[in-house]
Amino acid sequence: MQQKVVVYRELPDQVLYFLKNKFDVSYFPTLKDENYRDFLVELQTAHGLLGASMNIGQELLNQAPNLKVISNISVGYDNLNIEELKQRNIIATNTPGVLDDTTADTVFGLLLATARRMPELDHYVKAKKWGGTKGEDLFGVDVHHKTLGIIGMGSIGRAVAKRAHFGFDMEILYHNRSRNMEAESKFDATYCSLDELLKKSDFVCLMVPHTPQTEKMIGEREFNLMKDSAIFINGSRGKNVDEEALIKALQKKDILSAGLDVFEIEPVEKDNPLLSMPHVVTLPHIGSATAETRAKMAMLAAENMAIALEGKTPPNLIR
Repeated sequence: MQQKVVVYRELPDQVLYFLKNKFDVSYFPTLKDENYRDFLVELQTAHGLLGASMNIGQELLNQAPNLKVISNISVGYDNLNIEELKQRNIIATNTPGVLDDTTADTVFGLLLATARRMPELDHYVKAKKWGGTKGEDLFGVDVHHKTLGIIGMGSIGRAVAKRAHFGFDMEILYHNRSRNMEAESKFDATYCSLDELLKKSDFVCLMVPHTPQTEKMIGEREFNLMKDSAIFINGSRGKNVDEEALIKALQKKDILSAGLDVFEIEPVEKDNPLLSMPHVVTLPHIGSATAETRAKMAMLAAENMAIALEGKTPPNLIR
């Protein structure tokens, strides 16, 4: 009898075909109020659960007594209650590596767009305001030869550093739980304390995972340490920043501007003051969102699932 896998995210055809050749698949491309009850019914007999973003804890796991494996189509896994999974002896996997360059492209694009005010000036032109001479009120700031501070020198942080070093001749400072010798040797990155990084950097790029230790690690104190000309980029998770402190820092001009792919509450609330600030560039958490990369992530998640349900150790084991 085939093992059963419940999928709660739309998958490319080739990935769905791969899974259906190995398992009895219950497929929910999107979860809505009208099909959520059916999803819970299928979960009762599921051995594997594959998808992304859903918060998976005690309440949901109580509906899945036969569950053996959860395969997250994501690098981050803060949506999973790891302690609860440990108690139930459920394996969890993620999809690192395949999205590093795509996410780094987004983060560096966000840095460029913020520094040169591209979305703001795009609106300016389309609003037919471009008349004669371009004055200083339209100026941005240079990126090349500036100092970039990267908080979190993991694989995506290194990919950002690579772009900064080779593409823009930037000086790179970084803060991490431990020194990263690859970043130091390949990109001339300098390891320093968080406070030193904040004080010296022209651009501060946050690239850490969301954990209890990193939640709101950037707040009022940290923004006060930054230059008033600094640009803050968050390519990690929204909850790693005290969003109220960020808003105040921008309003008080303690920092120049910000580029954000993530928010404390997602989707971002419509009355969030950040949305009315022209010097803040906002994206809808699209770091890895290209068709090519999402297909690679989905296939890796499917392969993790297949290996784990065969009783073998998957290559991307969280626990």
